[in-house]
Amino acid sequence: MRVLVCDDEQLARDRLKRLVDKIENAEVVAEAGNGREAIIEAQSCKPDVVLMDIRMPEMDGMEAAEHLSKMDNPPALIFCTAYDEHALQAFRVHAVDYLLKPVNAADLTAALNKAKTLNRIQLAEISGEVSEDKPRRRGHISARTHRGLELVPVNCVRYFLADQKYVTVCFSEGEVLIDETLKELEAEFGDQFVRIHRNALVALNFIEGMEMATAGHHQVRLRGVDERLTVSRRHVAGLRRVLQNL
Repeated sequence: MRVLVCDDEQLARDRLKRLVDKIENAEVVAEAGNGREAIIEAQSCKPDVVLMDIRMPEMDGMEAAEHLSKMDNPPALIFCTAYDEHALQAFRVHAVDYLLKPVNAADLTAALNKAKTLNRIQLAEISGEVSEDKPRRRGHISARTHRGLELVPVNCVRYFLADQKYVTVCFSEGEVLIDETLKELEAEFGDQFVRIHRNALVALNFIEGMEMATAGHHQVRLRGVDERLTVSRRHVAGLRRVLQNL
């Protein structure tokens, strides 16, 4: 069994590696200090199981797990946590494997023996329930491309553009397609993006202005984007109010 260990504390990673080394037919093939590193390592070393800390800088374990679930062959996930009893109940309800810190050998062995992959619905539900104050929000958008699972920082996204069943994500390095809906993206990132059309959300931080186009139509200018995006008539007034408050 190939194991990837992800924890932002080196001492915690070292402890888990020592425990795994003592388990027959299990080996640590990679380690990571945060969720983003775990995704990169998982794509290169193809682990069977990821031992995932939850509270980590840059990208936490819940977000990393959601992205990992989109891989062609996602690894099984075991969360390592110091959460209290109330939060742990959420893990149990959704049948999510977890280990309480400090992890002991017997619990780790049992968890590895029954480790399983988790779907995105499970992960979304558990994520909402263990949030301490406000709902979690991703820091990255993930897309399956010919390069594998590609991570796009949300603060680099210029706009989301819907076209039939996919959404195009335009960001500083290019474009990728995702299978999420604008409604879902607007609900999650509504304070960072504004709807300008039934098929488009644009990033507030990249808006340079709105201008009149031909035949009375309006367009929006975005920093770093050559093309102009159409603003539907029903969204002109709302966008104008937003721009006044920027």
